[in-house]
Amino acid sequence: MKQYLLTGVSIITICLASCHSKKEPVKEESKKYVLSDTMAKMITLDSVKMCNIDNAITLSGEISFNENSVIKIFPRSSGQVVETKVALGDKVQAGQVLAVIKSADVAGSYADLTSANADIEITKRQMDNTEALYKNGIASEKDYTEAKQNYQKALAVKEKIQSTLNINSGGTTKPGGTYVLTAPISGYIVEKKVVAGAFIRPDMADNLFTISDLKDVWVWGNVFESDIPKIKEGSSVAVTTLAYPDKVFNGKIDKMSQVLDPTDKTLKILIKIPNENMMLRPQMFAKVSVSNIENTQAICIPTKALISQNGKNYVVVFNAKDDMKIADVDIRKTTGDKTYLNGGVTPGQKIIVQNELLIFQQLLNENN
Repeated sequence: MKQYLLTGVSIITICLASCHSKKEPVKEESKKYVLSDTMAKMITLDSVKMCNIDNAITLSGEISFNENSVIKIFPRSSGQVVETKVALGDKVQAGQVLAVIKSADVAGSYADLTSANADIEITKRQMDNTEALYKNGIASEKDYTEAKQNYQKALAVKEKIQSTLNINSGGTTKPGGTYVLTAPISGYIVEKKVVAGAFIRPDMADNLFTISDLKDVWVWGNVFESDIPKIKEGSSVAVTTLAYPDKVFNGKIDKMSQVLDPTDKTLKILIKIPNENMMLRPQMFAKVSVSNIENTQAICIPTKALISQNGKNYVVVFNAKDDMKIADVDIRKTTGDKTYLNGGVTPGQKIIVQNELLIFQQLLNENN
């Protein structure tokens, strides 16, 4: 009996000893994500800043020629257009013929000029004869003076007719009443309102051609009534066109109309832009983006730093290669390449703006 008791005690002692000798399992620590040297070269950092809030308003617009640097060509007298030598958009040189016009008024003036020349010859002979008679004592001084005055009157009549012809035909008159319109400056035909065969009436007050050098152009923007308080003269604008969507033409608002256009109920704004390489042409459609700087400030970051997931927006804050975190940000507004925040980050912090999604995924895996 004693032997069995000793054996039982021995077994219990061995079991207790073996239990105490077992080591408890060591818990593995989660590995922290550290940015490798290779990945460090693939990211770009930027700073969180405080910025003036920039409201950009996009308007429709149209390219036009600069009306202060154009020459409008008007007919000098009534008549019929025999021929036009240029088309809309043509480049012309100073002195180049634009149109040939046949005018009854010019023809009548030319006939009057011929008659005036004949009168001059007659009165000149009479004056010379009377002068010879006066010197020989046959004619009186009164007769000589009268003959001389008649000659002076004939010269004056011719000068008047010649001046009228110069005004009505620009000095380019020909027998038959045909005269030509020429370009006074070099440039481009931006308006053409006449065709061959058209009649020019005396009461017609419209120009036939408009020439512009197109070194600078006007852009007319259309402002809807609700946006009028946001637009100010001097505001910066960026203009793009359908023809050159990647090219931005920068300028400022030079003038704002004080009345709405009755046709489309918009307010017109004028922007003057240098026409580099003659890229901008009248009648082109344009998109006008107007910058409106507010007096208030907000936290701002580059828009490309944002990561959107499950209806929320995040950025990756960078402190060091082994110290990065995901920040949940509250967007106030986005304008172009700049986003304004209500919170989530503080000015001065560094954030990742290139390949930030890769780092974001790594940090998510680390937290899970």
